[in-house]
Amino acid sequence: MDIDDNLDVLMHDDDVLDTTEYFTQVPGTSLGSGTQAKKDGRTSHLTGTKKSSSATPALKGAGLKRDIDWINPSKDVPRPAKFQHLPYATAQTGLVYDVRMRFHVETDPTENDVHPEDPRRIHAIFEAFVQAGLAWRDGSDGLPEYYMGRIDARLVTKSEVCRVHTEKHWDWIQSLHAKTADQLKIEMQHPGQTKLDSVYLTPSTTYCAALSAGGAIEACRAIMLSKVKNVFAVIRPPGHHAEREDVKGFCFYDNVSIATKACQEEFGERCRKVLILDWDVHHGNGIQQANYDDPNVLYISLHVHESGIMYPEGSYRDSRGIYGDHLHCGDGAGLGMNVNIPWRAAGMHDADYIYAFQQVVMPIATEFNPDLVIIAAGFDAAAGDMLGRCHVTPAGYAHMTHMLMSLANGKVAVCLEGGYNLDSIARSACAVARTLMGEPPDRLQDLKPSKTGISDVKKVLRQQSKFWSSLYPKDQSARLEGPMLGERMHDVVRKWQATTLWEEYEMSPLFIHKEQLSKSFDNQVLATSTYTELRPLLIILHDPPEVLASPDPRTGKIELHNTWLTDIVKTYVDWAVREGFAVIDVNLPKHVTSEDDTQEHEDMDEITHRTSEATELLTYLWNNYVELNDSTHVFLMGTNIGHGAIINFIKANEERAQERLTKVISFIEDVPLQSCKSATNDQFPAWYYRTSLVFIANEHGFWRSEFAYKIKKRFGRIYRSGEDSISDMLVAHRDAVTSALLEETRQWRLERPASGDVEMESAKASRSEGLPPVGNFALTQRGNGVHSSNLPSPRGRNGRSPRVDSPPKAKPTIGSFVFSPRQKP
Repeated sequence: MDIDDNLDVLMHDDDVLDTTEYFTQVPGTSLGSGTQAKKDGRTSHLTGTKKSSSATPALKGAGLKRDIDWINPSKDVPRPAKFQHLPYATAQTGLVYDVRMRFHVETDPTENDVHPEDPRRIHAIFEAFVQAGLAWRDGSDGLPEYYMGRIDARLVTKSEVCRVHTEKHWDWIQSLHAKTADQLKIEMQHPGQTKLDSVYLTPSTTYCAALSAGGAIEACRAIMLSKVKNVFAVIRPPGHHAEREDVKGFCFYDNVSIATKACQEEFGERCRKVLILDWDVHHGNGIQQANYDDPNVLYISLHVHESGIMYPEGSYRDSRGIYGDHLHCGDGAGLGMNVNIPWRAAGMHDADYIYAFQQVVMPIATEFNPDLVIIAAGFDAAAGDMLGRCHVTPAGYAHMTHMLMSLANGKVAVCLEGGYNLDSIARSACAVARTLMGEPPDRLQDLKPSKTGISDVKKVLRQQSKFWSSLYPKDQSARLEGPMLGERMHDVVRKWQATTLWEEYEMSPLFIHKEQLSKSFDNQVLATSTYTELRPLLIILHDPPEVLASPDPRTGKIELHNTWLTDIVKTYVDWAVREGFAVIDVNLPKHVTSEDDTQEHEDMDEITHRTSEATELLTYLWNNYVELNDSTHVFLMGTNIGHGAIINFIKANEERAQERLTKVISFIEDVPLQSCKSATNDQFPAWYYRTSLVFIANEHGFWRSEFAYKIKKRFGRIYRSGEDSISDMLVAHRDAVTSALLEETRQWRLERPASGDVEMESAKASRSEGLPPVGNFALTQRGNGVHSSNLPSPRGRNGRSPRVDSPPKAKPTIGSFVFSPRQKP
């Protein structure tokens, strides 16, 4: 169904008021005062008896006694099971909905600027329930016992709120109802505040926030009292951003945490362990804070984080650092009870959420074995929501609900949080409600999680495997401490590469000066001895070789016989040497091993940082080893990070690049596609287009962007690869690349001296019997050992690049990247 976006902003509930709660006004004094109820004396459709004027709560049980003025009950109260021996199968799903929560509305709303936390949100959901035949009201067909059973909301008490918030927080919210609209416009919660954090205030805010929190409590109590099998609480204002002493993010009271603490106290061991699953697109900082050290509350949040950019990060009054990342796992007795699954990017789909449920959420939740499950159900990750920018479908929400219903004997309370597209929130809530009532979820269409989604989930899994026995593989950092101190394989592999390239092609390291030293920079730039000669020069800037492994599913241990190294770049080196080209091979490590390596799992360094480092290195090579030699052709080939480095270098050196570069080849898998555009030269993009070959992975985001419809020349001569990984792309397009290079060097090959045909044989014959290059660092004054002034200048004599002759029989000298401040380009 489509929700009418043109509903009256002031919310005159002529169609709802008459069939739900009966009231005339909001209490004007304290929350403890009674409500002026409107009694029409009509006969109850449910019981056939006249409604009593003394309203009693619909749900009562052996819980704590409460001294509360109850709100008038709804007509369609929950019904007992039809059959005594099948209580779960026939028990109703509960529904909490009270139109009075809609009185919290902007005092001066404008047609074109309505606040996202709009009263129409809960009205849209309730109307969708009614239209879908899930909720009953006067005039509905059929008997009420086949619909969701209505549960009365009521006002939360001070003692309930103060289990989560401070008394000062309670008092401030209480004070709002006595202020005028003009006073509320300038009202601040704390001295020195200049503005409130994403909330608006009205005289009705106190009442509506109390109903919202009280509604959450009654929803959970109804389940624990066996009045309903599960429940959907359509409540507002939302609550998961409200902190101990701060209203923020549309939230005033932390509804689900208040309900959790209330049920734990009232029902004791029957409700000792509570799982709060928060699928709102924003991190529930309030829920995390309220339960961070509680060993009996497991909080799991799936949210867009964007590495700390997404709200609420950066909004905290205490200026705390990143709070919603995967490293915040609880504290004290609650260590391991806080599980954040932070998406590094927006745009996540059903498959990403289902994958997170399968890999992390359900294993942990099953091991925790809760007594009650509360879903902080924000629907702002739904497709169409303007704030969330994600694409979760109603079927996706239904499947997540269905999985959670397997816990706690089906005791699931769904409490509304965010969600700001009226149509999306209504459709998503309907799908969840249908699932709660027993309908199977619709089939999912999106079954393949994104690469970033998989990476984010695996990051969480590695972290949480420290605390949960059900999660595998286990983190290996603890085993590697002490005498088992190991060496990262990317350092070992590069040593092997240097050995292999030395043995087969006599490629030896070029001297590179870099300020900070690491063994990860050892052997990173290898060159044939012919790189200064009158011949084509191929410079390859590539990611490390790909390692494929089949780890033990339980321990994560990788056996060498189940591990394979694929070095496709070496086939390009082999081809180039056989064709008589000179080659400079540049390895771009994804992570730089520090001297005090902690053996922890490390993500690859940030793309921007790696690209900047690679650009600096390429510039150094060009200044010291390319521009001064006699190459007939210069070819630059880059994979992933190498592509960014090449483009950055070309744009910073337009004239030099156009003068010397013959061909630019890029392979792009999962880094941004960069373009060549000049502020002063209109012909520059056309030159880059003629000079370039750009192969882009089939699943790269570029193909879903608007640029793919009409590709500009500044992006180069683009080809869509049928492959998705760099290794597969290098294999698939090797013939195209080599053919292009042969075409560019046709004249040189025709005029090539005959002696060139025997270069490979003579190189093998002159190969030293000594060891291949091994780790000799060129140290700066800041380092220890040999001073850099004792080593040969990078430019050699007369300012020319040195020619690398056959190495001595002893260990040859190799270089490391050490950019000194004076030598930085």
